[in-house]
Amino acid sequence: MDLTRKQFDLLSIYAVSDESMTQRDLKEKSGYSLGMVNKVVNELIDNKFIKDGKITQKGLTALEPYSVKRAVFIAAGFGSRLVPITLNTPKPLVRVFGTRIIDRLIDACIQAGIEEIYVVRGYLAEEFDQLLYKYPMIKFLENPGYNEANNIGSALVAKNLLSNAYVFEADLLISNPSIITKYHYTSDFLAIKKERTDDWCFSVKDGIITEEKVGGTDCWQMVGISYWSREDGRKLKKDIADVFESPGGKERYWEQVPLVYKKNNYKVEVCECRDEDIVEIDTFSELKAIDKSYDV
Repeated sequence: MDLTRKQFDLLSIYAVSDESMTQRDLKEKSGYSLGMVNKVVNELIDNKFIKDGKITQKGLTALEPYSVKRAVFIAAGFGSRLVPITLNTPKPLVRVFGTRIIDRLIDACIQAGIEEIYVVRGYLAEEFDQLLYKYPMIKFLENPGYNEANNIGSALVAKNLLSNAYVFEADLLISNPSIITKYHYTSDFLAIKKERTDDWCFSVKDGIITEEKVGGTDCWQMVGISYWSREDGRKLKKDIADVFESPGGKERYWEQVPLVYKKNNYKVEVCECRDEDIVEIDTFSELKAIDKSYDV
């Protein structure tokens, strides 16, 4: 059976907890009222999805269609604004406090139980081989045209892998790995609520992204991490290719496919995170401000 949204929200909390969950625990974690929690818990008990405060095997089976199967990292670009560091090192492999940027993201995936991991590489592609010493399960996808198209070219390379999948920009410095989760009810994009921003952001209505734009007020600043459901991943396979082949298509950012050019085919939710959870290091001066070892 398909789960309702509230059933999913509570059952996914049970799924990642090692301890028996009380209804007050669920209230704190879900944000639902105690009355609503009580109602939904009784539904889960009636369906034999939980027992004695823990998820059952039947409950895990019910969650399976909503589980993340893989992660795809878009990592082919040059990182020109991080010169001189990126002259010899792809941006995702730059170390911050001694750890490669991409490692923190991969570790967050593994912590969430996501171990099917693909890295789309292009610039200095062979440098990514070093990841295999720590992460032997990684598979590489080659984007030889990385310098001829925007990141839609990397999405095109990975278009067969986007169902039940996270898509990551590989240059994000994550400090809160718990924002990467094993289960998603529908496609979503991580974003940070802002009163004002000059960055890429979303307009949102009833939790659904209605517009992608640069700069705005009372909006959601985009974080380059998204999840795509099984059905949306299938649609992306065709839609990415269609947009890529259209006039000017090679200049597009890949997320503009579902959020702009083919937006009528998708309903993408916003998934909230905070400034302190993750940051994109765009420039060498920003890198120096974060990690003083570069400020020499």
